[in-house]
Amino acid sequence: MFQRKIILLFLFLLSSCGYEAIHSKKNSVNYIFSVSKLSLVGEKTVNLKIKEKLNNYTQNKKDKDFILTISSTSEKIILAKNIGGDATSFKNTISINIKALMNNKFENNFIIKESFNYNNISNKFSLKRYEEEIKNNLAEAAADKLIFKLSNIQ
Repeated sequence: MFQRKIILLFLFLLSSCGYEAIHSKKNSVNYIFSVSKLSLVGEKTVNLKIKEKLNNYTQNKKDKDFILTISSTSEKIILAKNIGGDATSFKNTISINIKALMNNKFENNFIIKESFNYNNISNKFSLKRYEEEIKNNLAEAAADKLIFKLSNIQ
């Protein structure tokens, strides 16, 4: 009985920790910009993640309105090989080129790069899934940097 009370007390205390998603619709008012047009070219999974992140900023028009043209690439590089010539470590890099036209007047061009090093896994199926997860995480980090850069453009 005493353990149940302790568990209920912990659940009550932890349930109101104040966690909120950074880029939720509620917090999107902190970033005073909108995206009126979005053109995506390049890596499909990276573009999907960027589109998903920028979706909150397409509904309402703000003072800073952007027309974005985004080109993304993903590259897997072999960093090291063993004596037999098999790869032992890799580097996955995502590069995003952004052309931002603000209020049809000011044009900004910038590049966001994210990379991650990892070791080879003997199971090729597990390696493929791990690489997809890495690519999604890198794309999400790059999209967060993109939102931050767009919010800081004057």
